[in-house]
Amino acid sequence: MFKNHFKIAWRNLTKRKVFTAINILGLAIGFGSSILIYLFLNYHLSFDKFHENANRIYRVVTEEYADILTYEPSVPPAFAKEFRENYAYAEKVAKINTWEGNLVSVDQGNQVIQLKEDAVFAEPDFFDIMHFPLIKSMGSRTLDEPNTAYVSESTAKRWFGNIDPLGKTFVLDNRETIEVIGVLANLPKTSMVNQGLFISFKTLIALEDYAALETWNGMTSDLQCLVLLKPNQNVAHIEKALLELPEKHRKGFANKHVYKLQPLADIHLNPNYWGMDPTVLWAFGIIGLFLILIGSINFVNISTAQAFTRSREIGVRKVLGSFRHHLFLQFLSETFIIGLFAAVLGICLAAAVLPQFNGLFQIEITLSDLLGWRVFAFLTVVLVLVSFLSGSYPGILMSRIVPVLALKGKLSQKDTGGTTTRKILVVAQFAISIALIAATVIISRQMDHAINSDLGFNTESIVMVDIPTVTEPIKIKSLKQRFKKITGVQQVTACLSSPGAAKSNWTTGVRYHNNPKDEAFNINYKMGDIDYLNVFGLDLLAGRNYFESDSISEVLVNKRFGEKLGILDPEEMIGKKFRANGGYVQGTIVGVVDSFHDADFKQEISAAFIVQKPSSYNEIALKISPQNVENTLGQIETLWSDAFPGYVYEYRFMNERVAEQYETEQRYLSLSKVFSGLAISIGCLGLYGLILFFVGHRTREIGIRKVLGSSVSKILALFTMDFFKLILIAGVLATPIAWYFMEQWLQGYSYRTEIHWWIFAIAIVSTLFITLVTISYQTFKIALSSPVKSLRTE
Repeated sequence: MFKNHFKIAWRNLTKRKVFTAINILGLAIGFGSSILIYLFLNYHLSFDKFHENANRIYRVVTEEYADILTYEPSVPPAFAKEFRENYAYAEKVAKINTWEGNLVSVDQGNQVIQLKEDAVFAEPDFFDIMHFPLIKSMGSRTLDEPNTAYVSESTAKRWFGNIDPLGKTFVLDNRETIEVIGVLANLPKTSMVNQGLFISFKTLIALEDYAALETWNGMTSDLQCLVLLKPNQNVAHIEKALLELPEKHRKGFANKHVYKLQPLADIHLNPNYWGMDPTVLWAFGIIGLFLILIGSINFVNISTAQAFTRSREIGVRKVLGSFRHHLFLQFLSETFIIGLFAAVLGICLAAAVLPQFNGLFQIEITLSDLLGWRVFAFLTVVLVLVSFLSGSYPGILMSRIVPVLALKGKLSQKDTGGTTTRKILVVAQFAISIALIAATVIISRQMDHAINSDLGFNTESIVMVDIPTVTEPIKIKSLKQRFKKITGVQQVTACLSSPGAAKSNWTTGVRYHNNPKDEAFNINYKMGDIDYLNVFGLDLLAGRNYFESDSISEVLVNKRFGEKLGILDPEEMIGKKFRANGGYVQGTIVGVVDSFHDADFKQEISAAFIVQKPSSYNEIALKISPQNVENTLGQIETLWSDAFPGYVYEYRFMNERVAEQYETEQRYLSLSKVFSGLAISIGCLGLYGLILFFVGHRTREIGIRKVLGSSVSKILALFTMDFFKLILIAGVLATPIAWYFMEQWLQGYSYRTEIHWWIFAIAIVSTLFITLVTISYQTFKIALSSPVKSLRTE
């Protein structure tokens, strides 16, 4: 019986090739998009699930209370030792510290190559907590020894080729020689830590890094503490016990700490602690459902529209003995065949765009992932649901046709499903398209607002060049003078943390003027020489720039600093004493600059101070002429390479670095544009199918109208007005829903654009225009044809 159903279904589908192709293509685009979205969701939801004891692994994080509450994915350097030695909750405790862009020099025998590598400095217990298999090692040696390292397989291959890497050495930042004592299996991309180089934590002592100090005074966001709890521990009880630590070790500090345990599974998708925002995942999941829904609506609309022409076929089948359930199964079979072809085509479409999809989101989804059992299971469920839901309504509709009326040709629109259901479904399609277009416009406007607004500092034609951290101040000063002699270089400054650097926040105690005690502040620190203000275009509102000095004695603050103290007149701060971080920074305020954005527009402008500290400078910023840029960059590289032989030269433009703060949003904007386009395309395919059917069904009517004097424009209006009304209804329904959800999204930004009515007007007009283009071709074709030919078609 089923074989017969599928045979007849195949015959019916091949008889109506155009409509079958429209249905398959619409569903295929929906299936292909949903497969990619499913893989995207699965990728992000699978982070750190591969560890053996994942449910017992936690990261210790800090809630820091100052003038605002900040969430830090780190703890003070001394926390790990205290927790390990004085608390009995954990089996293992380990610190890791991440360094980015380290200079690594590798001797390959015939040459020494220099690379920039990200590295993790790890305590040995880290590898007992996390499941990173060691596939080759030097006996029982571990990262408990200073100046030792593990490398991943791919890193070993890149550095040493086919030579055994064990016992080989490399030089880190031209300072420390490190020995390779182990090779790790390549780390999954779905890991919170996926670098290819792990160096012993004790090496940081020789490198004089802050993270190696056993101190409770401050934190660095690069330092993290991971713990493997003993079985059956109560996390709330542990967090309560940790409340005593700030009282014990940080009693005099103005900023208050509360230490929390963050589950390993929560790290990747917790935006408070620099993870990804999970609402993005669910938003794309909903879009995937919408795309499948639009494709399914196409099928239902076209199938019900064809009910009238197929009524005689149904009538004959009923007269010959077919029961309602036979006819119902027949239509389900047709739907399933269409869905099956669409699923196969959807997989092909997904495979074709997979490299671009990976590149856009900087993820690694392989072809084997695409063809894996998870996708097969997902697609099977979707295919069955779509086939049943899309085929059920037309199947029920067709199976209840009265044979006598069908054979006599006396069926009404009501008998074949009427137009109300089709109109409701078309409205749903258009509403989804309008909402997606409006959302895309709003996201685009917010990105444009963030990137092109006045940030309070200059970003154009500024080149940022890294310099080694151990560079002596006198050498930096000499290099600056040589840079200034280049024709295309206008101004030069050496600094640590330029405006817009984003990661230069201190939550610390700040004492202003004669205040008796420190106030807890979230404040940005900047260090730069006397040319810092000129190069970055910071506006001086009061006072003067500081005089050149090798030590911190004069301080510049921004206007926001005064506002947080309740001081509205910048002049009032001139000559007042400034002290921060327990006296690490102290001096006299000599100037006040206008406030500037140091992070993205999601965060409010922070208080900031700028001081001179030549021994801390790690980059040089050069304001260059927009003419002959390549020549200027070449001269800069030559002088830099002469000054720092044995180091790798790197530069970046300031505006590119600032734009990176919105890199994630830009990716999602690109994808939302694609999905909006796909939603409209699928909807237009269905619309084209409906128009094709209606025009063909009303060919004789069009001929009569032409004979009676109707113009082409009137005939076009005959077919377009109904759809235009449906689009307007869809716009009315979509506007408040899209407005509400986009308003919720924009509330995540401290500095945001506004939602205006004309955005939705644009979305509606765009949909109207696309609809007009879609239906015009077929309508014009019939309207321009000879009425005699039209009258002979029925």
